[in-house]
Amino acid sequence: MVLALLVIPVVAIEESETRGWLATTAEVTDWIIWTAFAAEAIAMLAVVPDRRAWLRSHPLEVAIVVLTVPAFTALLPAIRALRALRLLRLVRVAPLAKQVFSVTGLRYASIVAVLAILGGGEAYAAAEDVPVGDGIYFAITTATTVGYGDIAPETTVGKAVSVVVMLVGIGLVAVLTGAVAERFLSRDVEALETTERAADQELRAELRQLRTDTAELRAALTRIEARLEDDTG
Repeated sequence: MVLALLVIPVVAIEESETRGWLATTAEVTDWIIWTAFAAEAIAMLAVVPDRRAWLRSHPLEVAIVVLTVPAFTALLPAIRALRALRLLRLVRVAPLAKQVFSVTGLRYASIVAVLAILGGGEAYAAAEDVPVGDGIYFAITTATTVGYGDIAPETTVGKAVSVVVMLVGIGLVAVLTGAVAERFLSRDVEALETTERAADQELRAELRQLRTDTAELRAALTRIEARLEDDTG
């Protein structure tokens, strides 16, 4: 979950084309994130009894490892957007994630995104001394991670505004992707949880029965030993 959340600042830094130690940190962090997911996939393939079945039932994990290799971003920058797939894993970790990655969560996220674009566009226009229309245009291209490059911030305030708008835009894409996944995967996840609960209850019942049988066996052995002592005596 932590590694998936780290995707947001990493992509934001890369999209801002920042140089220096911050860019280096983002690159190293991106490799760490990808390596962790790749190691997990390799470990699962090593322990599962049927590798083909695991690959068929975990297309998200395979797509994350195969399509989001950091080295590919230098050749195809558009692949950066696919890293948002890692955030889909948050759907499985908590009930809160199910609420966020839902139609209702998408609705609120869209409202926040619109407000951030309008407010960010006006703030950018004031900071860079450009028309409000240009500021909103810049906010839209930044939030959608398109980044045509025809308008770029020059002041510190403008750069700060663009970072905020960028984070909001990436968050909206993540929520949108999660909402789509939750729509199609929620039933499977609920069915899996129901199956796991039933299996857990069955296992607990078997353990209780095993304890009862063990106690009865010990009692029987005790009686047999007592009879043997009486016969010997």
